[in-house]
Order: sequence, then structure tokens, then C-alpha cells
Amino acid sequence: MNLKYDQRGVSASKEDVHAAIQHLDKGLYPNAFCKILPDLAAGSAKHCNLLHADTAGTKTSLAYVYWRETGDLSVWPGVAQDAIVMNLDDMACSGCTNDIILSSTIGRNKGLIPAEVIAAVIRGTSDFVEKMRDHGVELHLAGGETADVGDIVRTIDVGFTAFARMKRSEVLVPAIRSGDVIVGLASFGQASYETGYNGGMGSNGLTAARHDVLSKVYAEKYPESFDPRLPNEVVYTGNRLVTEKISVGNQNISVGKLILSPTRTYLPVLQEILQLHRKKIHGLIHVTGGGQTKVLKFVKDVHLVKDNLFELPPLFKLIQESSKTAWREMYQVFNMGHRMEIYLPARHADTVMAIAEKYGIEARVIGRVKRAVGEKVTVKSPYGRFEYV
Repeated sequence: MNLKYDQRGVSASKEDVHAAIQHLDKGLYPNAFCKILPDLAAGSAKHCNLLHADTAGTKTSLAYVYWRETGDLSVWPGVAQDAIVMNLDDMACSGCTNDIILSSTIGRNKGLIPAEVIAAVIRGTSDFVEKMRDHGVELHLAGGETADVGDIVRTIDVGFTAFARMKRSEVLVPAIRSGDVIVGLASFGQASYETGYNGGMGSNGLTAARHDVLSKVYAEKYPESFDPRLPNEVVYTGNRLVTEKISVGNQNISVGKLILSPTRTYLPVLQEILQLHRKKIHGLIHVTGGGQTKVLKFVKDVHLVKDNLFELPPLFKLIQESSKTAWREMYQVFNMGHRMEIYLPARHADTVMAIAEKYGIEARVIGRVKRAVGEKVTVKSPYGRFEYV
């Protein structure tokens, strides 16, 4: 796999997209994790507005294949969660963890996606909102749009837009500095608010994972699940079936369900951490596109050394064994075991880790920040030492 653009047209860093939007206004806090605007809703100089949009990406394509193979509608609520969490956890990195308004945009190919699938996605949305409310996180549904757009959507696309208003004094802008430690929150396992084991995939790297792990049989059965312009040699090149069981700890989970694990939200954890320790946090980084190098977009003149990462979860071992992707690229494409990073002074690390572990989420100090000229990430792993600038 070529990291910049593989033959499937996938980019880990999306340089072309960033180039296309570089002229746009970056809002009140250009280095914040999401765009923050003046308080256009109420006109308060002491408040600001956050507006964010994201989707479940190509995870919907895998959900489609799994559903067609098994008839199991239970994967579709997870897709709604994927799209919601990609918004919420980005906003949380700017300090916003409550009173967020959500609006959905669903585009479907009506000939392939029946009403029962749409109902499952919408039900998953309301169920997720209720679950978060049980943990003190208030989300508000503002409806949305469901469109039949078979001419432009091969199966289904699920996205959400999120809006919130907050005090400017509570905005968290990354100010990561030498001497900070990096606390990582695991992306795998089972949080107290999850109903089963989470493989840790999130909603990034799905195109690579799907094609590298799954069998060519799905290209023949479901040509609508991929871009027909792709070279045959990069389409479903693995040997696994979505229903094939693999051993994860003391249980067996199907390959499809493992990859489709709903994107874990850290909102309940981060809300408690920020309520108690906001002033101690120098940065929150949502490890999404760009994997372990994501943080490079938010720092200046520091060297980030990650030398105590989590043991690699089974899902990422499966992907690497199937794809033979170089380990250096694996760490730049996938979260590899943690999807949230907290940057803070070492003396406060135990306190925030204890909060995460209250929710059943493993946490550890995965590295530290050193002074440097320029920006660099060093990953020290059992599979090699890798440097990124």
C-alpha cells in the first residue's frame, strides 16, 4: 500500500483536500480541533459556536456486505453511531462535551437499501442519544434529510452535522509543550457503556481494511460495494469471510462484526475529566485520519515520542497479516489501539487514567513530549522504530 495514495485512491493525509480549503477562514481559534465561530446564534461576545460535519465513511459499504450475507440488521445502528461519534469526539477535543444538536443526512440507493435499513439507522441514532443521556451527556436530535439518490450513491451514505454553543473561556486549544506526557485511551475492549467487545477500528482506514482482509468472492456477489473503476488487483484481495469466526480473548467474533465494531465515543470520560481538570489539559487529540501522526497538525517545535503503546489488538494484527502492509504505514493509517490522546503534566496522569478506567477503558502513559526544532513523531514498537515529520 502506498501511504500517500494507494491504488484505491485512498489518502492517509488528504493533502489534496487540505490544499483545496486552505483559503477558507479558520475561525476564532485556528489551531483548535474543529472550527469555532463567533456566537452567531445569540451574539454574545463571551460565547462561541461550533459546527461540525462528518460521516461513517466507507464503513457503510462493509455493513451492506455483512447485512446482505447474514440478513442481520443489527450492524446498521452501529453505522449511525460511527457518524455521530466522528463529530462528537472531534468537538470534545475543543472542550465541548454537552448540549450538542445533531442533524442527519442519509443518502441511499433505494433499489438496494430498503426502508428497514433506514429504520435501523434512525433507531440506532435515538438509542445512542438515550445511552449518552444515561451517562450525563445531553444530545438533541433536530431531524434531518433522507434522500433517494441512487444515481450518485452506490449503497448508502450516513452523515451527521453537529452544532453547539459554549463559553469561549472553556474552549480547549492545543498548547502541547515539552515536559507533557501522553495518556492514551484504548480504542478496543469493552467500555461500561458498550454492549460487547470493541475491535477498536473506529471509522478510519475502512477502505484498506475491507479490501485487504475480505475475500474476492464479495467482488463477484456485490459489485455495488466498491468503485467499478478500481483495478481488479486491489479489490477484495484477502481470504476472509465476514462470517468467519476468530478468537478474541475468551470469545469468538466474526470478522465482519469485529471490523464493524461501532466507533467508541470518549464523551462520558472526557466530560468528567474536563469538569474536574480542564485547566490541567494541554491538548486532546482524536486519533483519526493520519493515525499516530495526527497530532503533527496541532503542535510546533516538539518531538513526540510514543514508546509505550498498547499491545496491538487482534483486529490490527489481522489487517497487517492479510495486507502485508509495512508497519510504518500501519501506524500512519490506523489508530493501532488508542483513539484518544490526552496531553498534560506527568503529575496529573494518574488522575485522568483513573477516570477512564472507571468507565472500563484501559488507559496508560504511552509517551512524552520533548523540545525540538520542528515537529516530529517517533513510534517505538515491537515491529520497529518509525519517525514521521
